[in-house]
Amino acid sequence: MSEIDSEHELLRSLVKGTAAASGDEFFQSLVEHLAGALGVRFAFVAEFADSTSRVRTLAYWAGDKLLDNVEYELMGTPCEEVINGSICHHPDHVAHEFPDDTTLKDLSAVSYLGVPLCDENGLVLGHLAVMDDQPMPEQPRNLAVFHIFATRVRTEMLRLRAEQRLEKANLRLEEQVVLRTKELTAALEEVGELKNRLQAENLYLQDEIKVENNFDDIIGSSPALNVVLREVEQVAVTSATVLILGESGTGKELLARAIHNLSDRQSRTMVKVNCAALPRDLIESELFGHEKGSFTGAFSQKIGRFELADGGTIFLDEIGELPLELQVKLLRVLQEQEFERIGGSATIRINARVIAATNRDLKQAAKNGEFREDLFYRLNVFPIVLPPLRQRSEDIPLLVRDFVTRFSKRFGKSIDSIPHEVIEAFQSYHWPGNVRELQNVIERAVILARGSVLHVDEPLDIPVTADAAKETAPLLQVKSTLEEVERRHITRTLEETNWKISGNGGAAEVLDMNPSTLRARMRKLGIERH
Repeated sequence: MSEIDSEHELLRSLVKGTAAASGDEFFQSLVEHLAGALGVRFAFVAEFADSTSRVRTLAYWAGDKLLDNVEYELMGTPCEEVINGSICHHPDHVAHEFPDDTTLKDLSAVSYLGVPLCDENGLVLGHLAVMDDQPMPEQPRNLAVFHIFATRVRTEMLRLRAEQRLEKANLRLEEQVVLRTKELTAALEEVGELKNRLQAENLYLQDEIKVENNFDDIIGSSPALNVVLREVEQVAVTSATVLILGESGTGKELLARAIHNLSDRQSRTMVKVNCAALPRDLIESELFGHEKGSFTGAFSQKIGRFELADGGTIFLDEIGELPLELQVKLLRVLQEQEFERIGGSATIRINARVIAATNRDLKQAAKNGEFREDLFYRLNVFPIVLPPLRQRSEDIPLLVRDFVTRFSKRFGKSIDSIPHEVIEAFQSYHWPGNVRELQNVIERAVILARGSVLHVDEPLDIPVTADAAKETAPLLQVKSTLEEVERRHITRTLEETNWKISGNGGAAEVLDMNPSTLRARMRKLGIERH
């Protein structure tokens, strides 16, 4: 196995071992996988305990098991150097270098490696460390792996702290609601006045609600959206090709940008290409570039979008509209990461992460001969289905609030109240144009607003019926639970491998699972071949 393959395997192990865990379970799983990845006996993560001179472990792995968490003073230990904000590596004789640290002697520790965990302002929260009873020479690969694990620990620690702040905010909000209820009970004779007051307070209460899953303008906290955002977190740290599926107006470009911003390519460019907007006779030149004089009108050399995306990400929107004759060339780029400009003979090699998006059913298009089947399977490495707005109506109040704030600022309006009946009407409407349609409705309402209360004079359609919902349902339905997502993923893999479970090219190998484990999951999820 090459060094790159080894690092990819470590990343897969890290994601597999910690993706479904949180809190204590996350830290316990991470230190176990860290010890295994680096081949050391001890691994632990610790945070400050009441003062900056004392820490307590959040998870402690020793040999082949988890130990009870401990609390200890930093003075005289190698951890003291780490907490001061620097990476600490003692490849050998660590017990001799810190004679006052009796724990090192008790554990027969020979080597030590630790890294500080800091918040977004550089303030140290704690540290991640490993020890071994053998020397631990400096190896760039091990240090890189160590930093990857440290990043995951830091993210979880920050998430837990944000969660604690959210719980406190919710408690304060509940106390406010209880107090307000008492006030309303004592003032029934002033119902009309109280109604106006509550209407005016609506935006204030919305500001008190903190949305955990807010990825670069992706607003919402519904179960359907949370499933998508968890998938984004899992795939962003890899270089896998992603295919985003969903109806028009659901925010596929925002999701692509979130994947890019969470990846290690975030400092490079994300190049966007709308395959449906480019003329058929120019799209090849736009994607791959051309040499001077290669065709009429080619007065100078042109760099294509794939070259611009080298080291970064290229987003191919409306990929289903790409002409068939260009799909072969795109397939080669995906497979080999190389191509030639139009009129050129030099092969250009690139390293670009590909994210594609469409509102079409590409699998059906492939069956109809409208899309290459081999290209579909190459793009369909990690599909993510964005739910339509009607399947996440819980997010509509948050979206409305954001759009009202944005457009009020743009148009110089001062809107501080959104009537409850307006929100109810929005949640009852089926939004065939999804978030984009909602945004347009709010923009128009803000432009027409004459006071501080938002009104929607333009009537919305009657709430969608069962038949209408069936007609407007997307070709690919989003799943509302992780179990349904897992069932869909396993079933799709089984179909692609012709229901071969074990052996070379079987579903178990593709899914990186033990065949017996896969069969057990199939029984639990009720997956059978029909």
